[in-house]
Parts: sequence; structure tokens; C-alpha cells
Amino acid sequence: MKLAYTLFIILAFSIFPAIAADNGKKPNIVIIYFDDLGYGDISCYGAMGLKTPNIDKLANEGVRFTNGYATSATCTPSRYGLLTGVYPWRNKEAKILPGSAPLLIGTEQQTLPKMLKKEGYQTAVVGKWHLGLGTGVVDWNKKITPGPNEVGFDYAYVMAATQDRVPTVYIDNGYVDGLSPNDLILVDYDKNFEGQPTGKSNPELLSMKWHHGHNGSIVNGIPRIGFMKGGESAKWSDVDLADHFLQKAKAYVKSHKAEPFFLYYAMNQPHVPRTPAQRFVGKSGMGPRGDVILEGDWCVGELIKTLADEGLLDNTLIIFSSDNGPVLNDGYYDDAVEKSGNHKPAGPLRGGKYGLFEGGTRVPFFTYWKGKIQPQISDALVCQIDLIASIAKLVGAEVKNTDSENLLNTFMGKSNKGRKNLVIEANTKTAFRKGDWLMIPPYPGDPILEEVNIEVGNSPEYQLYNLKKDIGQKQNLAKGQPKKLSQLIMDFESVRGDYKNVEKIELK
Repeated sequence: MKLAYTLFIILAFSIFPAIAADNGKKPNIVIIYFDDLGYGDISCYGAMGLKTPNIDKLANEGVRFTNGYATSATCTPSRYGLLTGVYPWRNKEAKILPGSAPLLIGTEQQTLPKMLKKEGYQTAVVGKWHLGLGTGVVDWNKKITPGPNEVGFDYAYVMAATQDRVPTVYIDNGYVDGLSPNDLILVDYDKNFEGQPTGKSNPELLSMKWHHGHNGSIVNGIPRIGFMKGGESAKWSDVDLADHFLQKAKAYVKSHKAEPFFLYYAMNQPHVPRTPAQRFVGKSGMGPRGDVILEGDWCVGELIKTLADEGLLDNTLIIFSSDNGPVLNDGYYDDAVEKSGNHKPAGPLRGGKYGLFEGGTRVPFFTYWKGKIQPQISDALVCQIDLIASIAKLVGAEVKNTDSENLLNTFMGKSNKGRKNLVIEANTKTAFRKGDWLMIPPYPGDPILEEVNIEVGNSPEYQLYNLKKDIGQKQNLAKGQPKKLSQLIMDFESVRGDYKNVEKIELK
């Protein structure tokens, strides 16, 4: 009997090594998710001219990945992949959603917060949602359902979509926060409401000038995507957005520290419109985009300080990343291009948001757990879809029918073994990473994005890059390496399955 008990203890600790800390209490899990933050936008990844000390401290004391990926080069699909562990291209609706879109994640679908709830976790999302709400016809003046609460979050304090889209209100567990029953909200993405000023018709009312696309309803002097009427008492103050979400995240940590919790802190920085609090204005010398990155770094520092003050930092796994790569001109005149100087938001990578080049999906990505993870840099290939399977392993749960791979040892710094291949996506187009190679199939151009100088990586010919030797993707090896290209195409199709986007070309 004594031998059996000893063997049981050894087995338990070998299966669940990370849980055994802190008197057996399961670790808290915090995902800090930036929005449009590029591989080269923080100083620990080589940012020029920007200093992000709070983020750097975590990255330098954890596992900093040089081959860490979002699933997509745009926001909604990446968030879908993060929370479900499923490639977004498997869901034809997983694309950039308007603020009035129906809930993208099925209420019956397996999600990261659902899995953790079953293991005794409290779950929360604070910040940007952008995964749809309701069933497609939303009455913003009543309880909005289904939403984050119906896919696993006990607490959800979010914006519906993005800061540049209506409705510009906070949603607290399905209800618009601060809404007056005497001033109801109306939202439409097709036509304006009679008599309502817009960025296009009333430029004299603007404090921020739109460049492209953002010429709908005006809120706080900023023109948005879509049209909105009413709800004046509920509208947010743009310059206070970061502070407001931070306060909610800190309050959640303080009030839920007795039991293990999962906090998905989905920040807005540096997505447009870039509206730093006054104390950060001009701080970066790079205009509003640089300023909000510094603001985001400060927010991270404040959240970590709260975890430390509450005695939680030693038993909290922190995962940091971004939903996609960077973009400078994304709809407003805000000097992002003019004041970038020597700073390269994507670092050594080519491209950025919306594109299939590396700058679109390879992003800052690191894990931190004080005292449990040893500082190191890892070149293992990892993706945000791998979090659900890896965290399931950590807490002793099981997930099925996902694209997620269990890389817990890699995320904990105990292995440098990553996934063998990865399908990346941008605007419903897909490409294939395997080993040191990236293969991009032929795609037609995107005139709308190309018109505003956004490089999307589309070409009428196959593209093949050896990323180990050519991280900047300057040399297309497709014609010079036909056997490698042919093999990658076959491997890609074996994963992608229904890929029939282009006619086959003869490979010699």
C-alpha cells in the first residue's frame, strides 16, 4: 500500500508539475492581448526609439518566442482561433466583423473559458470583444445575448467590436453600461439616421480627420465606421478607454483572488483611433501610435503590480501576444507614418496587418510565471491556437476536435520543440509554414489595401521563402526550388483539405 501511494504521488507530479505549486492551488491564468502590435513594436524585440520596460521585464524573465504566431493577420479571426483552438479558415464567417454581427463562436462550441470553468476556474474577459453579439438583430437597449457569457465567461466587460466602430459604448455582462432608458441607442451599418452628422458630411465637427473608410457617425469628434444615434450617457470617453478597462481588470483580480481565475485582458492599443490619455500625449515622439504603445506598456505594469500586491504573481501564468501585425495608416490622419522615423513596427519582418507576409501574423509572444519559468529565448514554432490544448494539459483537462497542439513544455520553457507546421491566414487567404519555409499560393491583388500602401503579399505566382536565411522575405525561391515547393503544396493541401483557390501549375 505504501509503495502504491508513493507511485501515485510520483505519477501525479509528473503529469501535472505546474499545478503542484502554492499549496496545490491551480495557477491563475492571464492572457494579455494587444491589438495591431507588431513584432518590432516593443523594445525586447528590438524596437527602435520606443522603450517598453514593463513588457520587457516579463518577456526577459520568461520564454520569449521568436516564431510565435497569431492565426490570422486580422483581428476577429485571430481572436476566434485563440479562444477555440480552431483555425479561423474553417469557419467561413470568421472575418473582420461589423459591430452588429451575430456571435461568431457557437454557444455549443468548445472554448478556453468553458474548459477552465469545468476545472473550477472563474473566467473573465475585459476589453475588446469583436467576435459578434446576439443573433444578427441586436436591440442594444435590452440584454444582448448570446455573447461572451454564453461561450464561457462568467464576467464580461467589453466593447462590442473596435474603437473605430459603433456602438461606442461599454457592455457589462450583456447590458450597455450607463444607458439611460430615455435615450435609446440605434445602430445601423448600411445607412445613416436622418439628421445625424457624419465625418463625410460634417468635417467641421471633427477633431480627428479620416483618411479612408472612417466617415460615419461622429463620436467625441472622431468619425467612425457605421452609424449610431442616441445613447449619449453611455458613450465612452476615448482618451479614458485604456484607464477604464485597466480599472475593470484590476478590480476583477482583487475581487476574485480567493479561487483560481482566468482573465483575458484584451487591450485596444495600438489600434485606431489612437487616443492616448493626456499624460501620454507626445511622450513617445512618434505621434499617437507611439504614445498608445507606451500607454499600453504602463497598463501592463499596473496590472502586474496589482497581481503582486494581492500576493498572486507567484502563482499566475501570464501569456502575452498580439492579434496580428502592425499597420500605420489604418483610416485616420494621425502622423503614424510621418513620425515613425527609424522605428520599424514589424522589425525585420516584411509586411504587416492584412497580409500573408511574416509581418502580418508573426507577433510578440511570450510566457511568464515568476519562479516557475526560467528566462530564455525560444525559436520553437508556436501559435495562439495551441494555448487551449496546452492549458488543458496544465490544469488536467482534455480538449477534442481542435487544431490546437499540446505545447505545454514549450510554453513552460522545458522544451524547444514546437509544432511541425502552421496554416496562416489573411482576409480568408491562407499560406503554409513548415520548418524554416513559408509557401504562399497565388492570389489576386487587393486594390483597396494596396491603394493605401499596405503590402498584402499577394502575387499571381507561388512564393517560397527560407525564413531562416531570409527573414525579410526578399528572395522568392519558388522557381529555383521546385521540389521543395511541390512538397510544401502537397503538405499544405493535406492540412488545408478544401484548398482549391488556384489552378495547379506545372512544377518541374
